[in-house]
Amino acid sequence: MPRRKTREPCCGPDSQKKDCCRLESLITVDERGQMVLPKELRDRANIRAGDKLALVSWEKDGEVCCFTLIKADLLAERVKELLGPLMSGWTVMESGDD
Repeated sequence: MPRRKTREPCCGPDSQKKDCCRLESLITVDERGQMVLPKELRDRANIRAGDKLALVSWEKDGEVCCFTLIKADLLAERVKELLGPLMSGWTVMESGDD
Protein backbone atom coordinates (compact mmCIF):
# COMPACT_ATOMS: atom_id res chain seq x y z
CA MET A 1 0.00 0.00 0.00
CA PRO A 2 1.48 3.41 -0.92
CA ARG A 3 2.42 5.61 1.93
CA ARG A 4 0.31 8.71 2.38
CA LYS A 5 1.96 12.09 2.46
CA THR A 6 1.30 13.88 5.71
CA ARG A 7 0.98 17.61 5.75
CA GLU A 8 2.87 19.57 8.32
CA PRO A 9 0.61 21.80 10.37
CA CYS A 10 0.60 25.41 9.25
CA CYS A 11 0.67 26.67 12.80
CA GLY A 12 1.20 25.35 16.25
CA PRO A 13 4.05 24.38 18.54
CA ASP A 14 5.48 21.82 16.08
CA SER A 15 5.45 24.16 13.09
CA GLN A 16 8.76 25.29 11.66
CA LYS A 17 7.14 28.09 9.70
CA LYS A 18 7.55 31.46 11.33
CA ASP A 19 5.24 33.38 9.01
CA CYS A 20 2.22 31.07 8.90
CA CYS A 21 0.01 32.88 11.39
CA ARG A 22 -0.26 36.56 12.03
CA LEU A 23 -2.59 39.09 13.55
CA GLU A 24 -4.44 40.61 10.60
CA SER A 25 -6.46 43.19 12.47
CA LEU A 26 -8.60 43.75 15.53
CA ILE A 27 -12.29 43.46 14.73
CA THR A 28 -15.07 45.00 16.78
CA VAL A 29 -18.37 43.19 17.32
CA ASP A 30 -21.29 45.60 17.17
CA GLU A 31 -24.47 45.47 19.28
CA ARG A 32 -26.12 43.21 16.68
CA GLY A 33 -23.22 40.72 16.82
CA GLN A 34 -21.89 41.72 13.40
CA MET A 35 -18.25 42.10 12.39
CA VAL A 36 -16.53 43.42 9.29
CA LEU A 37 -13.57 41.72 7.66
CA PRO A 38 -11.18 44.44 6.48
CA LYS A 39 -11.26 45.08 2.72
CA GLU A 40 -7.53 44.39 2.29
CA LEU A 41 -7.95 40.94 3.87
CA ARG A 42 -11.06 40.19 1.80
CA ASP A 43 -9.17 41.15 -1.35
CA ARG A 44 -6.13 39.01 -0.47
CA ALA A 45 -8.36 36.03 0.41
CA ASN A 46 -10.55 36.57 -2.68
CA ILE A 47 -13.68 36.79 -0.51
CA ARG A 48 -16.56 38.39 -2.38
CA ALA A 49 -20.11 39.40 -1.48
CA GLY A 50 -22.29 36.31 -1.25
CA ASP A 51 -19.41 33.91 -0.51
CA LYS A 52 -20.13 31.36 2.21
CA LEU A 53 -17.64 30.90 5.03
CA ALA A 54 -17.68 28.03 7.52
CA LEU A 55 -16.98 29.11 11.09
CA VAL A 56 -15.11 26.46 13.09
CA SER A 57 -14.70 26.93 16.84
CA TRP A 58 -11.97 25.47 19.02
CA GLU A 59 -12.48 24.73 22.70
CA LYS A 60 -10.03 24.48 25.54
CA ASP A 61 -11.05 23.65 29.09
CA GLY A 62 -14.74 23.86 28.12
CA GLU A 63 -14.53 27.38 26.66
CA VAL A 64 -14.36 28.52 23.07
CA CYS A 65 -10.92 30.02 22.63
CA CYS A 66 -10.44 30.36 18.85
CA PHE A 67 -12.37 30.63 15.62
CA THR A 68 -11.30 29.71 12.10
CA LEU A 69 -13.04 30.82 8.92
CA ILE A 70 -12.84 28.48 5.92
CA LYS A 71 -14.36 29.12 2.52
CA ALA A 72 -17.30 26.72 2.35
CA ASP A 73 -16.45 25.45 -1.14
CA LEU A 74 -12.91 24.59 -0.02
CA LEU A 75 -14.24 22.84 3.06
CA ALA A 76 -16.66 20.80 0.92
CA GLU A 77 -13.76 19.75 -1.34
CA ARG A 78 -11.70 18.58 1.65
CA VAL A 79 -14.65 16.61 3.06
CA LYS A 80 -15.13 14.89 -0.32
CA GLU A 81 -11.40 14.05 -0.46
CA LEU A 82 -11.55 12.60 3.03
CA LEU A 83 -14.86 10.75 2.84
CA GLY A 84 -14.93 9.85 -0.86
CA PRO A 85 -12.71 6.76 -0.54
CA LEU A 86 -14.64 5.63 2.54
CA MET A 87 -18.00 6.05 0.82
CA SER A 88 -17.14 4.31 -2.48
CA GLY A 89 -19.24 1.24 -2.89
CA TRP A 90 -21.94 2.42 -0.49
CA THR A 91 -25.44 2.91 -1.77
CA VAL A 92 -27.70 5.70 -0.61
CA MET A 93 -31.22 4.67 0.30
CA GLU A 94 -33.99 6.93 -0.88
CA SER A 95 -36.76 7.63 1.62
CA GLY A 96 -39.36 4.92 1.39
CA ASP A 97 -36.77 2.23 0.48
CA ASP A 98 -36.69 0.78 3.99
